[in-house]
Amino acid sequence: MKISISEASKLFGLSTKTIRLAIKNKELPYLLVRDRYRLEFTDVLLWTRKSVRKNNIFQRQGLGQYATDWQIPIKEQSKPVDKKIIQKDDSGNFYIDKKRPTQ
Repeated sequence: MKISISEASKLFGLSTKTIRLAIKNKELPYLLVRDRYRLEFTDVLLWTRKSVRKNNIFQRQGLGQYATDWQIPIKEQSKPVDKKIIQKDDSGNFYIDKKRPTQ
């Protein structure tokens, strides 16, 4: 779900200045839609969890005070696909060769 900086500020109990600083420091990914920043809710949530201070503010002033347990796993970097396991059939369609072990 995409949210604006002001929505993120209200939802997470942080100032807009703090969120803008995170964008400037490339700590938060964003999209520009009609010259407005749009942030992914889960990205902001994970970003707040990385800092004890931000997480505490979120728990006391943001949505965290209403949610007992967030079931959002921490994102892992996706592993690159081994190009050797991608095969092409006779009709030109690609498929993953499940016979080969993936790492």
